[in-house]
Amino acid sequence: MISRKQEKFDLILEAALKVIAENGFHGSQVSKIAKEAGIADGTVYLYFKNKEDILISLLQQRLGDLILMFHSSVRETNSADDAIRTICQIHFAELEQNVNLAYVTQIELRQSSLELRKAIGHLLKPYIQLIEEVLEQGIKEKLFRPDLDIKLTRLLLFGGMDEVVTSWLISERKYSLSAQVDKTVEFFLRGLK
Repeated sequence: MISRKQEKFDLILEAALKVIAENGFHGSQVSKIAKEAGIADGTVYLYFKNKEDILISLLQQRLGDLILMFHSSVRETNSADDAIRTICQIHFAELEQNVNLAYVTQIELRQSSLELRKAIGHLLKPYIQLIEEVLEQGIKEKLFRPDLDIKLTRLLLFGGMDEVVTSWLISERKYSLSAQVDKTVEFFLRGLK
């Protein structure tokens, strides 16, 4: 059972996600977040120091959940090829299903302060490390080229998926993001093998 305090914390984060996606980080005041959550402005400050704290908590929760999903799904795969496909499927499907999260992670975070970007980089580190582990597994399985620069390749894979999501958002979601998985994975695997 979720405590009343946790319930309110989650309510504020959900409201923040919607408000930031609609108004941008800089255009989102704590008062707008409180109004969306149906609570008094002061209540927000019982849970968070400021707007940046709200955003970091929101991303810790959402990205943490995604990273757990990536790890558990990758463990169920039979090969590094399958793991790459699984990562891409989850990445695209989860952001397609949660457009507000996609806007916040793809558009708003690029316009945030250096300090906030560093905090977000720290949150993404386990995801980047998972991609690195899959690449190492692929080399051991002799599925991927042994001459891969793993540090560079992990960033290229993440950056490629990131750009596909950003392009989908900029195009006003005129096509299915999930439908891009096969072509994206095929492109990745041709470069890895």
